[in-house]
Amino acid sequence: MANYPGLTHLLALFVLALSLMISENLIKSHRILEATLPMVPELPKLELPHLFDIPSLPKPELPSLPKVELLSLPELPKLEILAIPKPELPEVPELPRLPDFPKPTFPFIPKGTAMK
Repeated sequence: MANYPGLTHLLALFVLALSLMISENLIKSHRILEATLPMVPELPKLELPHLFDIPSLPKPELPSLPKVELLSLPELPKLEILAIPKPELPEVPELPRLPDFPKPTFPFIPKGTAMK
């Protein structure tokens, strides 16, 4: 493994600089937290001048709409639905019986045998 003495010194300087920056930030943050904010005086509430009153308007009267008479629809004759006879299903012939085949046997490999 290669030895880089320059990098170890650079790493040490980097760690030292980083720790100093962190400590300075902590001190600055404590100063910000300890500083008291100036008191803001309460401003008087503004009173708006009274606006003019809006007069009430009369309710509009709408003319009544004429009633529309719907035309009566003529009665339609009821349609007679013809019964469609169900078709007869053909008989399915019986399938021929298959012969009984012997069950297959698989080769057995003992557990202790190593494969090469």
